[in-house]
Amino acid sequence: KRSIHVLPGPVNSVCYRQTMEHTGAMDTVRAWLNSISPNPVAQLMIIGWAFAFMIEGASGFGTPAALAAPILIGLGFSAVPVAILALVMNSVPVTFGAVGTPTWFGLGQLNLPPEQLLEIGAKSALIHGAAGLIIPLIALSFVVKWSEIRANIVFVYLSILSCLVPYVAIAHFNYEFPSLVGGMIGLVVSAFLAKKNIGLAPLAERAEVPAVRGLTKALFPIWGTVVVLILTRIPELGLKTLLTTSTPLLSADLGTLGEFNLTKSLIIQLNDIFGTEASWNFATLYIPAFIPFFLISGIAFALFGASTGTVRAVWSETYGRMIRPIQALLGALVMVSLMRAGGEQALVIVIGQYFAEGFGASWTYVASYLGAIGAFFSGSNTVSNLIFAGIQQSIAESAGLDVTLILAMQSVGGAMGNMVCINNVVAVCSIVGILNKEGYIITRTVVPMLLYGVIAAVVGVLIT
Repeated sequence: KRSIHVLPGPVNSVCYRQTMEHTGAMDTVRAWLNSISPNPVAQLMIIGWAFAFMIEGASGFGTPAALAAPILIGLGFSAVPVAILALVMNSVPVTFGAVGTPTWFGLGQLNLPPEQLLEIGAKSALIHGAAGLIIPLIALSFVVKWSEIRANIVFVYLSILSCLVPYVAIAHFNYEFPSLVGGMIGLVVSAFLAKKNIGLAPLAERAEVPAVRGLTKALFPIWGTVVVLILTRIPELGLKTLLTTSTPLLSADLGTLGEFNLTKSLIIQLNDIFGTEASWNFATLYIPAFIPFFLISGIAFALFGASTGTVRAVWSETYGRMIRPIQALLGALVMVSLMRAGGEQALVIVIGQYFAEGFGASWTYVASYLGAIGAFFSGSNTVSNLIFAGIQQSIAESAGLDVTLILAMQSVGGAMGNMVCINNVVAVCSIVGILNKEGYIITRTVVPMLLYGVIAAVVGVLIT
């Protein structure tokens, strides 16, 4: 059930990234990013921070590092430091990556009410926001000297805040848009500041800037996604009602399989499965999958005049990139179902009680590290939440802690674990051509990851 809900989103989001690559749109975007400023700190913040922040919000699943690292290397930065920077930077936006997948899907198996899920998202954003004031500086230090960072510190913090302020603000009202919109605003603001040389040490002249019309066209998959998501998520506009209406269109009795229903908004429902109270539904047009990603990719193919061969190549590479994450998700879903079975003797309950007895109220200090362990082994904040959210909930309830805060710590932990995630490290190394440096990179990224957990613990205690 849950795998069908989540899989189209990541697949289609990666698809539109491949669409931009094969149609030449990404080349235009790279040229624009390269032309903004010759200042290395500005380039690292614009591409490694703001641009990656936005891409994480739209796509996730390792895409930000896969896009940002090659661009930075093309600007003359060394591969290994760039790989480390890309991994460390890609932590703050991850909880709301791929249009909020780690939150709405990763925590969805807990069947929490929407207002509680929103509270978890808001608390996660506050914790990330605090960490975001420090972690980017550490990431920069792997590539440039501290003296260069200090010389450009005003720009660095303006760039950081241009992403974090809208990110934290939006998270109090929505858990799909914070990273996407925050990153988009941050990218525009950071680029403007760099153009005007605000907060930057003066350097050489810039490269030629691509035409505005061409750049707008090249960025269509990104801004088009934002526009469609906003139009379909604001109830007052009416589209959300059209996409989620439960007005019946047709129904059929499938015997022991259950009762099949299809609504006018193409929501597929199956009730009374095998004569039980079990039911299933799939909001075809509302779940962030076919709309906006499939829709935007299709329009982009037409807009860029893509050939049939290009379309085939895009889907082929999308399949190749997503097959392993899909397998990991499916495996995690099976394991989660088994861990939650058994009522009061369920494995998640037993583990939760064990940790609660061992740590008690002190669990808040270490909760994020459990999420990080999940991300380290599974390669995903979403999968980490799927596996450990139930355990975290059980611990919180057994120890008398704030459940929403502990689940926020879990989600933050899964995000910070992306820095040391084996899958992400291997993927970045393969993309930029680094050989036999995975262990070296992890020994560097683990330090900011541990610091991230300390910050999470401090903020968690303060907002309790």
